[in-house]
Amino acid sequence: MKTRKLGSRGLEVSAIGLGCMGMSEFYGPSDQTASIETLHHAIDIGITFWDTAEIYGVGRNEELVGRALEGKRDQVVLATKFGVQRTPEGEFIGLDGSPENVKKACEGSLKRLNMDHIDLYYQHRMDPAVPIEDTVGALAQLVEQGKVRHIGLSEAGPDTLRRASAVHPITALQTEYSLWSRDIEASILDACREHGIGIVPYSPLGRGFLSGAIKSPDDLDEDDWRRENPRFQGENFKKNLELVARVENLAKDKECTASQLALAWLLAQGADVVPIPGTRRKERLDENAGALNVTLSNEELAHIDEVVPKDMAAGTRYPEAQMAVLES
Repeated sequence: MKTRKLGSRGLEVSAIGLGCMGMSEFYGPSDQTASIETLHHAIDIGITFWDTAEIYGVGRNEELVGRALEGKRDQVVLATKFGVQRTPEGEFIGLDGSPENVKKACEGSLKRLNMDHIDLYYQHRMDPAVPIEDTVGALAQLVEQGKVRHIGLSEAGPDTLRRASAVHPITALQTEYSLWSRDIEASILDACREHGIGIVPYSPLGRGFLSGAIKSPDDLDEDDWRRENPRFQGENFKKNLELVARVENLAKDKECTASQLALAWLLAQGADVVPIPGTRRKERLDENAGALNVTLSNEELAHIDEVVPKDMAAGTRYPEAQMAVLES
């Protein structure tokens, strides 16, 4: 497995990571035994940069990852996130970036993960009620205590990145970035590079849409949250199928899968970009890892931009309420 460095402090990670969210929630039924087998397979093939969060499965995802890493902790760079609040029943109730919650959330994650430190700790969403300086100041204390190795932010805007970096180095920004979500190219990419912040794209395959595996809303389980996502609904869905068809044609010309082309495109955006596609299946892990063998020339990248222009995707990334809490 090739590696890349995130941020100016030199955190080295596998060039492709693994988003673990879907192993516990949001994408239909899951099987914990199969998920742990997939996680162990990820280690076997070198995908050792894993991402979870306290809200995924209301803590169950962190517990799952912790079980998978028993006796294997030193083989993985583990990232988790805090700051989005849910009830024990799973209802979303707000954001909390307060210093008090930073400490409380970290202790909770360490307990669920059964670990003594977190490699990369992100603020999941920015809390407008709490100055970012206060939140990052509390995170910096966790670094001093050895409970956190690196600090990250998720879906933060350029001004927040600048202010946060003035308090403590920010290792990575996690944000949605893919062939159908390129908003960060307007100003956020430049801000990250100005402050030595690595970019960790989540949903690099458009929540599975760019893989070409989803041809109808009926392909989604009844409790799959994508059914509520604007890009998976009505006319937007039909228009986005055309985008996927173009990606599939490009992949055919390149003799790779649509997923591999989409990931290769992201990897080509800079050595500081490390996508974290999520999957519950070992064969998809192998497919994703194969993207590292797909090399795109400058001419091919320019052709992709022509065939799949940056504003082609129909619909917003999230429903309105969730869009309101994104700085990016």
